[in-house]
Formats: sequence, C-alpha cells, structure tokens
Amino acid sequence: MEPLTLTFEMMVVLAILGLTVALFVSEIVRIDVAAVSVMVLLGGMSYLPGLGNLADATQLFNGFASNAVMSIIAVMIIGAGLDKTGLMSKVAALIMKKGGTTEARIIPIISGTVGIVSSFMQNVGAAALFLPVVSRISARTGLPMSRLLMPMGFCAILGGTITMVGSSPLILLNDLIMSANAMLPEGQKMQPFELFDVTPVGLMLVVTGILYFVIFGRWVLPAKRERGSDASSGQTMQAYIQRTYGLKADMFEVRVPEGSILIGQTLTDVMLAHHLYILGTSYRGKKVIAPMADTTIEAPARLAVLGLRRVVEKEFAEPYGLEIMPALDVFADDFAPTQSGVAEVVVPPGSAVIGKCSADIRMRQTHGLSLLAIHRGEETMSHVETEDHEATHIGLVPFQAGDTLVVHTQWDRLTRLKRNRDFVIVTSDFPQEELRPHKVGWALAFFALTLSLILFTDVRLSLCLLTGAIGMILSRVLSIDEAYEAVGWNTVFLLASLIPLGQAVQATGTAEWIAQGVLRLLDGWPIWALQTGIAVLATIFTLVMSNVGATVLLVPLAVSIAVAAGGDPAIFALTVAISTSNSFLIPTHQVNALIMGPAGYRVIDFVRSGGIMTILFLIVSMTGMALFF
Repeated sequence: MEPLTLTFEMMVVLAILGLTVALFVSEIVRIDVAAVSVMVLLGGMSYLPGLGNLADATQLFNGFASNAVMSIIAVMIIGAGLDKTGLMSKVAALIMKKGGTTEARIIPIISGTVGIVSSFMQNVGAAALFLPVVSRISARTGLPMSRLLMPMGFCAILGGTITMVGSSPLILLNDLIMSANAMLPEGQKMQPFELFDVTPVGLMLVVTGILYFVIFGRWVLPAKRERGSDASSGQTMQAYIQRTYGLKADMFEVRVPEGSILIGQTLTDVMLAHHLYILGTSYRGKKVIAPMADTTIEAPARLAVLGLRRVVEKEFAEPYGLEIMPALDVFADDFAPTQSGVAEVVVPPGSAVIGKCSADIRMRQTHGLSLLAIHRGEETMSHVETEDHEATHIGLVPFQAGDTLVVHTQWDRLTRLKRNRDFVIVTSDFPQEELRPHKVGWALAFFALTLSLILFTDVRLSLCLLTGAIGMILSRVLSIDEAYEAVGWNTVFLLASLIPLGQAVQATGTAEWIAQGVLRLLDGWPIWALQTGIAVLATIFTLVMSNVGATVLLVPLAVSIAVAAGGDPAIFALTVAISTSNSFLIPTHQVNALIMGPAGYRVIDFVRSGGIMTILFLIVSMTGMALFF
C-alpha cells in the first residue's frame, strides 16, 4: 500500500466530522437540523479553492433519492398499510398473550422475532414493520416506547448478521472477495461464503443483545415516556371523565360457563338488574362490540363488563357462578386505549334525536355508542352505578338540546360519527383513524409480493419496497395523504443529509488515510490482535459513513494485511463485513434514526446504551469468529 499524506482537504473533513459528532452529542440543535446544516456546510465549502472534492454541488442532494432513503420511505408506508388493516394490532395482541405485560418477557419476544425477520430482509425494514406493533404494546401495557424500541432496533441490526443476505455488507462481501482474488496468488484465493456460514456468530450476537437488555435494561434504558403517546392520552381522558362525571367504573372480562343461571337472559335485563354495562359479547368465536340490548346470553361465552369492582364481583359474578378473568383476554385488543375509550358527544339544537331516547334510535347498533351517562345542566344521569350517582335507566331518557352524552365507543366509529350533524363530538384527543380490516387481503398480498421480490430477484431494494408501497395506495389500503403522513420526514432528512459527509470522507482520501494510520500502529501484532484492530476500525468507520462504504474501503485493506501477516484473508474480510453492523453508539445507522423520534431518544441515550453494546459486540463477534472459523 502506498502511504497517503494528510492534505488540507482531509484536515477540513476531519474538522467537519468533529463538528458533526459534537453537534450530535451536545444536541445544541435537533439532530436532523444538525445533519442538514453539515450538508449545507459541505456544499458551500466545496466552492472554495482547494476544497473541490468535499462535495459535488450538482449531486449534493442525491442522498434524498438514494436506495437507502427511498427504501425507508417505502417501508414506512408498507408498515402503515399493515397497521391500517389492524394486522399489527393482532400481532401485538399475540405477543402480549405469550409474553404478558412485563418488560422482562416482552423484550425477548419482540427482539428475538425482529432479529430472525431481519436475517432475511433489510434490518431497517424489519424495524419499521414492527414499529407499530411496539406502539400498540406500549399503549396497552403502559410501558414507555423508550423501554421497548431500543432493544427491538438493536436486535434488528444484530439480526442482519445471521445470514449472508441479512445486511448490505454481507451481501456485498462475496463480490469483494471475487475482486480481491484477482490480486492473490493461486494458493491464497478465497472461497465465497455460503448463506448460513455466519449463522452461529449472528445467533450469538442476537442472544447477547437480548440478554443485555433483559439483565441490564433497567439501568441502561431511558425511563422517560415519549410525548403524545396513546397510552398517556387515554389515561388523561379517563381521569377527566372520572373527575367531571364521577364515572369510576372499570372494565372486566367475565366468563359465562355452561349451566349458569344467567343463560337465556337478555343483556338489558342483566344491565338493569345489576347496574352495569355489557359492552361486548363473544360466543363460539363470534365477537360483537356494542351488541344489541335484546341479545340473549348463551354459554360458554365471554362478556366485556363495565362497572364498579364490588358490584361486578359480589352482585354479578358470585351469584351467577361467573369467572372474572385476571385481565382482558378475548377483548384485549378491542378495548385497548388505541382502539376504544370514553368520549363526550353533545346533542346540538335542531338535531333529529331531540325528544328520542337511546333505545328509540338504536344507539348501539346504529352508531356504535354505548351510553354511559347523560349530563344535563348540573345533573348527571348514569346507567352504571357509581360512588357518586344512583343508577338511572338512561336508555329511556329522551334527549334534549345541549345534553352531553358520555359514551364508550370504538375510535373508528367515533371518527365516522363526526360526519353526522345530529351530534357534535367534543372529545378530540383520540386516534382519529379509520381501520380497514376488509383490506387485509390486499395488504398481505402486496407485502408478500415485496418480500418475494427482495428474496428471489435481483431487483433493486428500493424498487421492491416501492412496488409494495404503491400497491397499497392503489388498492386503497392507504390514501396518498395517509402515506405522506406515515413517513417520518425527520428520519429521511437525517439520513439523506449524512450521505454527502460519508462521500466526502471517501472522496478526499480521509478514510483511507485513517485506515492506513491505524494499520501501521497494528504492524507486528499477532493475528488475533490484527483481526480485532480491523473490527474496531470497521466499527469506527461505520459510525461516520455508510456501512457499505466502510466495507468497500476496508475489505481490500484487511485482505492485504492478512496476506502480509500470514492470516486467512477470507476471515479478515468477513470480520469487516460483520463489524460494520456494530453501529449502536450514535444514531447514524438507519434503524437508530428510525426509532429515535417515536421513542423520544436523545443522542446521550444511544451513547449510554450503545457504548456497552458496542463493546459486547466486539467481544462476542471475535469469540464467535475464533470458535467457528
């Protein structure tokens, strides 16, 4: 290797790198603002004499059309489409059914699943698809997303090391080996790696990541709750309803066994007799939310009951031999804060429902509203007995103009009610989206098409993902406006703005100068120390430039060092490709940038959690390489 001399351009690039890291760590400005500022700085300085290699002003913004950025945009749209059908909510329910509601059990299930998925698709795609799942789980368990997203994101990155198609560096490795073979004598030519050759090392890394967060998560994960979370919004609304109307009832799931004397009675009879509200029924797999009041109870069945605990336990469950489930099970998804809740609806003057009661207009069947209370003047009438109010048969109370109706409803039904002029929706702090479960077939079809294109064709990744994204829009799983809203534009600008910096590090020779300097320091070290030095160098490079760029630059250098030192060049090349996934220290990796906003992470959170993970990655990957290669 011909030694490089430090030039003025290299010194400028090193200074800009230092400025970027300082801005990221100090967070004087938001991290995406810092990235855009650095991109503009690079473009402006490229016009100065002697700094023409810093950036090509005509291609400065090409990062916005890069394969990585377009892939992230597309995968966010695909994830939103799957979420819109309610599919991700069902996945969340399944995970909670297996893992309960504790952090120690949920983290391994989510992280392990994402790690395996990430081994066969781009890790940012796996992370983006599970982002809405984690959001649902967070809302239902009360666990902050900041406690769940980092383990999921880190394991998505680690999962990319399980197979030779799990990450871009590993996909690229065999091509680089073939190129390097042209420079090697016949006896030292390298054999390409097979699909599962790296699997033992990858699995060790994923297991390490899971154990790290399970054992040390309470100390290394930030405990703050992200702003604007669904869970906190739901709890705030519930507290407001209790404070204003005295409705302190809780939700229970009750099992009606065979032989119960409750069988044959109607919901109306039960609700009036026991001053509670039955909001849902499930019988032989058929679940009905806001069922008709004259529905006859059959067994074995499950009932979703709203009422005071003492009333439900002592006056309802015990006399009828019913079992109160420890937590919502069959109805867990339907009555999660992200799906339903208590809302306020006002009857305006001129409404067609004035003079009619809830039973007259079949309020539950027609509008999906379960009437809990009517607030009129200074009086609150409630069907559910509370600590402050006697029960009233409000289903037969005629509505008057100005009545505030306190109702329990599914959020999608409340969203549709906004178009009805007979009611004015007062509640605004709820997920105003309309789920489209009837579109799940289209969503799954285009998701399967996307995966097939990724796994079985050589079509460019971004084009594969955009095929699925546009398919969901054309099939009306999502509208184009919903697709725009699904994209985290701060993530897009962060990644696109950092690409010119990585290109400047390469184009000016700064990366190669750093590499040569480090390798000179390692000259004369034993083989294992040289390999570890290569791994550390790859880790540093992947923090400030793309992992693909770091791999392309370092694999030839690593092969040359191995040949000169008498090591195995294929193992040194593989060390580079695996170590470029060791990107946890700052949020420059696509996955880290993706989860930063939703979880409310700061750069210091990544430094604290990712610093230890970076060291563990080096130790485990080097140990795995020594054991299996």
